[in-house]
Amino acid sequence: MNIAFFLLPKDEVKYLDPESTVRQALEKMKHHRFTSVPLVDDKGRYAGTMTEGDLLWAIAHNLEHAEYDQVLQTRLTDIKQRVRYKPVSITAQMEEMIEVITDQNFVPVTDDAKHFIGIIRRRDIIDYFAKKVKRENYQY
Repeated sequence: MNIAFFLLPKDEVKYLDPESTVRQALEKMKHHRFTSVPLVDDKGRYAGTMTEGDLLWAIAHNLEHAEYDQVLQTRLTDIKQRVRYKPVSITAQMEEMIEVITDQNFVPVTDDAKHFIGIIRRRDIIDYFAKKVKRENYQY
């Protein structure tokens, strides 16, 4: 089944510009209770995913060299993303999501020009496959 049926579109996704600061990322993630958030550049392209762990490592490392307020002004582009969330094309099939979703909270979805168009949430993928297994078991 095509993933388009499960897409949470970009206008419903909370994301950050890679030029955002650590402070902005922390505030957004805290407010929405997210552990990770997609990064979308000013041209609308997917630019990676910022995780809590990335922010914590950056804060811990940079506090050795700078004051806390300075660290909070660090741009997300200057922070190493330790986990690479792999985007998929809008033409991908749900069966392709199993391998990708095991290490990600969501799967970023892009169009042919690599523009970010939304996400597929892990819970929607799990729900899809749980229902599929239930249907297949019911047929026996």
